[in-house]
Amino acid sequence: MRKLKDFPYSNVVVLGLARSGTAAAQILLANNRTIRVNDKQATEQDDVVIQLKEMGAEVIIGSHPISVLDGMDIVVKNPGISYDNPIVAEAMKRNIPIITEIELAYHLFDGPIIGVTGSNGKTTTTTLVTDMLKKSDQPVRVAGNIGIVATEAVQSMENNERLVLELSSFQLQGTEKFRPTTAILLNIFEAHLDYHKTLTNYKQAKFNIFRNQTENDYLIYNAEDKAITEEVKDARAKLVPFSVQQKLETGAWIDDKYVYFRNEKIIELNKIVLVGEHNLQNILAAIAAAKLNGATNEGIYQVLTTFSGVEHRLQFVENVNGRLFYNDSKATNILATQKALDSFKQSTILLAGGLDRGNAFTDLQPHLKHVRAMVVFGQTASKLKELADDAGIDTVIESQNVEEAVNAAYSISMENEVILLSPACASWDQYRTFEERGDMFVQAVHKLM
Repeated sequence: MRKLKDFPYSNVVVLGLARSGTAAAQILLANNRTIRVNDKQATEQDDVVIQLKEMGAEVIIGSHPISVLDGMDIVVKNPGISYDNPIVAEAMKRNIPIITEIELAYHLFDGPIIGVTGSNGKTTTTTLVTDMLKKSDQPVRVAGNIGIVATEAVQSMENNERLVLELSSFQLQGTEKFRPTTAILLNIFEAHLDYHKTLTNYKQAKFNIFRNQTENDYLIYNAEDKAITEEVKDARAKLVPFSVQQKLETGAWIDDKYVYFRNEKIIELNKIVLVGEHNLQNILAAIAAAKLNGATNEGIYQVLTTFSGVEHRLQFVENVNGRLFYNDSKATNILATQKALDSFKQSTILLAGGLDRGNAFTDLQPHLKHVRAMVVFGQTASKLKELADDAGIDTVIESQNVEEAVNAAYSISMENEVILLSPACASWDQYRTFEERGDMFVQAVHKLM
């Protein structure tokens, strides 16, 4: 068990169990901290509750009494718990620090960390970086929002290994000293305002990825994102920009034929199998990070000529009688769906809908020029039908769920059309996760064969 370093807190509240809370509690107990766990949903019969009690934790379940903060030095919060939670709000009033499990992982691991964040593209970029390093025979692990919990990953790592972390704004808001040796900042746009309340708060959480970096670290950033380029001016790290629009001798860029890192040709554009301009941005960021961390051009080439996407992120599923099915269930916001739509030039049937967060969908309209029909579902179905009407899309079908939507889309489809699940909404009105929604889509496609 790794030992915590430079972590001055003795009495810790772990708020929310799940995977990250359970891992945090176990690490803290192994490091001789006094732990009080609070989880509203857990029961006395849960294995994890029994185990933590046996390890010496005080476990309070079924409610969130303010008294859980009494005598405590810090709160380790599950990233999904909002700052409106009464325990969190009271901790803030008492000036008790609030962190997430990512901060603990930093205090456990001495090796190089590659942190990846952005409103979109995190999982694709994280996967690309990891695969490029693996194909270059560089020792690497992946964790965070993808794979296993970070504190679990570092337990079996050597300090010469690289840890690649996919990082959400929820995780980054709860950091104090967290410092990746290589940070990737992909893009920033309006998202998760139900959690962060303001766009400024959301941006500041994302920007925490480079706040503690030094001149020995690297910050890879999107040179086309004005909010990012303005903010990174004050960064202490070495700046490494990427762009699909301009030549950048200090970063990653393209011309009409090749991808470059600095002035070195890496790969021909037409050899890359991953579709979409937004994915080209992800590729440039990944190449920069991989090259700065020891990847070879051969390793990068091998990944980019075979990697066609990760699950639920513009994932090609199947060709069914000439209809091309793509699963983009991870598109839980409007920008993600815009980028998915812009990835295709042929006639498309769009499957969209989900949790209603109060968004209008007018920003999607300019991106619907190749959309011949729409199948809508979930709480936002009526809003999306209005969008289709405004865009002049004559064929709109309302379905009860994703499985029904697949069948409806196939019934009206033509050969060589794309049938694209890209919901532009979170899944929680009908499904527990976007993965569950995407899995239902994939299963429904396979039933057509």
